[in-house]
This record gives sequence, structure tokens and C-alpha cells, in this order.
Amino acid sequence: MRILYMTRSDSTHDQRFMKALASSGHDGFVLRLYQGDYPTPPGVTPLAWEGLPRGASLRQVQYLRKQLRAILKELQPDLIHAGPIHDVAFLAAREHFQPLLSMSWGFDLMKESHTTLGNRYRTRYTLRHSQGLIVDCQAAAQVATRMGFPQERIYQFPWGVDLEHFSPLSAVVPGKTWRAAQGWQDQTVLLCLRSWEPNYGVDVLARAFVQAAKKNDKLRLVLLGDGSQSEKIRAILQTGGVSDKVHFGGRVPNDRLVTYYGAADVYISPSHVDGSSVSLMEALACGLPAVVSDIPANLEWVRPDENGWIFPDGSDSSLAGLILSLPQKDLHSASLLARQTAVEKADWKRNRQVLLDSYENTFASLKRRPI
Repeated sequence: MRILYMTRSDSTHDQRFMKALASSGHDGFVLRLYQGDYPTPPGVTPLAWEGLPRGASLRQVQYLRKQLRAILKELQPDLIHAGPIHDVAFLAAREHFQPLLSMSWGFDLMKESHTTLGNRYRTRYTLRHSQGLIVDCQAAAQVATRMGFPQERIYQFPWGVDLEHFSPLSAVVPGKTWRAAQGWQDQTVLLCLRSWEPNYGVDVLARAFVQAAKKNDKLRLVLLGDGSQSEKIRAILQTGGVSDKVHFGGRVPNDRLVTYYGAADVYISPSHVDGSSVSLMEALACGLPAVVSDIPANLEWVRPDENGWIFPDGSDSSLAGLILSLPQKDLHSASLLARQTAVEKADWKRNRQVLLDSYENTFASLKRRPI
């Protein structure tokens, strides 16, 4: 088959999907919504078009229809795999291309689908014109079925991680070395990789850490990444007088993340909206117990008092109390169960086969249904 992969720009997840496509035996092509110079793995052909500037209004997606129509006429793909649903997949749906395999990126179904009437319309329109749907968690599948999408055409699988790269064995030595360099051997080290954007609640963690660190001087926090809330988050920590207990690591290449997973005692994800978080899966795979907000997608991964702990979404005081209780927790047992969870549920080598099956099944199902 000739398969066109459509996405916004580029991410670790995009690279993973394209590499799976490249190794599938199908002819793979990629089209990005936003302008930019993006890496493309061997075996997938990037297609040139004008695209949109980053941050462009969703209304401008319509502007690209004529260009997409010309590309589809020339390429003649057998299947389009596209997401997020309300912009990239919507663009393909507006061209009435079949078969369309739409893919939720978590935030689109879990939040954006009901924030505005326009998003609600675009989401429902896309689902009505999709022959298959990929989701990474049960919570997203439930939103889709409530919108009328048939359960039997949903392909649910976590996007998964490389369990050989993200493992306790790979993480422990570089992690201990880094931790020793900071002089943090005898501290309790917390790690958060979530983007500093409103959806991910890093400001909640910052407020919680201020409260907890004032009561326990041995707490330390590693914050990676950045985002639009950078000034706000840094101000919370600075005003709270705990900036000297925080390592601001910025953006870190994916292949170097194991160092930080190995250096930490606990991973924290305070997200307000999420699907199956890849960084959460990576942390679990490295044997790192997780403290997460009690949103539905997180509850599919973290079992309280087994492989991690739960706090009420948005409650910095509850998170602070939980952080203060960590030195009394059985972190070793939680670590073993964290790794076990990843092995059972987050193996990308196994989960990628569901992706490839979704291509075959969606293409075959179109032949069985009248158009």
C-alpha cells in the first residue's frame, strides 16, 4: 500500500510512527501541517507543500485544501493516517478521502473537542468521515464512542517505548553519576518532564514543591522542558525560596533522558489533560515509581500504593503532602512494579503491530462497505 502519514510537525512520537511505517513493507509518505525543516527516517518520503506557519488559526486549514487535493491526485495513496483529529485529520476528511485512519493525540479528544463549537464540529465531522480511529487510552476511546464512533473500528494501544533503551539497567549508572555530580546522593529527587503549558500542570507541581521543600530540606526537583508558562513557574519557585533546590534542565534529547530517570527517586506528572503519556511510560520502564494526577488516562497506568501514588488533579496541597510522605514509602517495591507495568503494557515492539494491523484492517474494511 501507499500510505500517507499526516501530522502537525515532528516529535518523538512522529518519528516512532514513521519508522514503523518504513519497516512495514508499505510505501510511506509524510505531509506536515506546519512549515519547518523536519527530519524524516529513511524509507518515508517527505512531500513538499506550502503548509502553515506555526500557531496559525484552524480557520487557515481550509486554505490548504486545494494544495492537498492536488497532492492526493498525484500521489494516489491507498490510505491516509492523520492526526490530531480537529485539524490535520479534518483537512483530509474535508477532501472526502477514503480510507481515512484518524489518530487522536490525546488532547484533541480529551479537551479540544469540546472547548469551542468549531472544534466540536470539526471533531465530529472528522469522525463521521473516518473509516478507522487510533487512540492510546480507554478514556479517549470513550469520548469517541460517545460522539458516535463505532467501537469496533477503534484501535487502542499505548504508543509505547523501547524497553531495552528505557530500562533500570540502562538508567542506573548514568543516573547515579549525574546525581553524585549534583551532590544529591542523600536527597529525595523528584523528576518532571511535562511541557510548561497549561494542560500539564507544572505550575501545580511548582507550588507543591515550595510547600514541601520548606518542611523537608532534603527534597530536590528536576524540571526538564520549557513552555509558555516558563516565567510563571520560575517565579513561583523563586518567590518560594526554593530555586536552589531545583535543576532546570531545559529540552533534553530523547536518548539522554535515561540519565534523569536513573537519577530520580520518583517521577511526577501533574497533567490536567492527557492520553497515555510516553514520558510516564518511559519512567515506569526505567523502574521509576510515579506520582500522578487522578485523571482517567493516568489511572490506566498507575495503581495507588503499588507502582505509584495518586493525588487530586490541581491540588497543590495534596501533592505537597504526598511528596512529604515519599521518604516513608517502599520505593524499592514500587520500582519493581513500575518496570513490570511497562513490560506488560508499554512495549512498542509489540504495540507497533497493532498499528500495522490497523492499516490492513482499515483498508480491507472499506472494500467490505458500500461507499
